[in-house]
Amino acid sequence: MLWYILKLLVLLPLIAGLAWGVLKFGQKLQARMGAAPGAAKSVRIIETTMLSPALKLAVIEFHGREILVSASRQGLTRLAEAPARGGEEGAK
Repeated sequence: MLWYILKLLVLLPLIAGLAWGVLKFGQKLQARMGAAPGAAKSVRIIETTMLSPALKLAVIEFHGREILVSASRQGLTRLAEAPARGGEEGAK
């Protein structure tokens, strides 16, 4: 019984430390693979709406255009496209 408690006291902090280290490493790796902090992104999701559990509508801004797409299990479908509205960014 004493041996079991001793192993538990040693291994539990070791496993918790390893999990914490893997999470920190993953965050650093994700930051390196992504865009640089403060860099302008060319794609931005403006709004999403769930129509059903399997269907979602999304408005995506891409290079000065707003694109309405439907997202389902089969993939994305472009439904409409319009020039981007500049005045609504501050409203959200």
